[in-house]
Amino acid sequence: MSKDKGPYSCGLDAAVDVVGGKWKPMILWALHVGGTMRFGELRRDIGGGHSPGISEKVLSQQLRELEADGVVHREVYGEVPPRVEYSLTELGKALNTALLPLGEWGDLHMKEIISRKLPDLSKEPSIATRTG
Repeated sequence: MSKDKGPYSCGLDAAVDVVGGKWKPMILWALHVGGTMRFGELRRDIGGGHSPGISEKVLSQQLRELEADGVVHREVYGEVPPRVEYSLTELGKALNTALLPLGEWGDLHMKEIISRKLPDLSKEPSIATRTG
């Protein structure tokens, strides 16, 4: 359990404890798409679409929690300089499978979500339709 939370009230409560937060679903998705990744690759991949992106401190913390929850595997190689790689465990792969419909729902309703959460932004033309 990420936050040493006591007994859960239901399965959704347990699942949200594992994936809760801004970055954990993005970390899980990056590892799903990218496979085994090093820390720097993961940080660049996750921060690419977000401003200002994820800090090293937060990424380290989130990865430790996901590892403690058994969904991410951390492999340390005894090399100089040290090399550390992250990948999904079988439990992590199963969790990503469960998250896919949630991502599809988000894709389907993204415009409406943006218009409600960021009304000023939803009125601006998209970057793709702006002229130089």
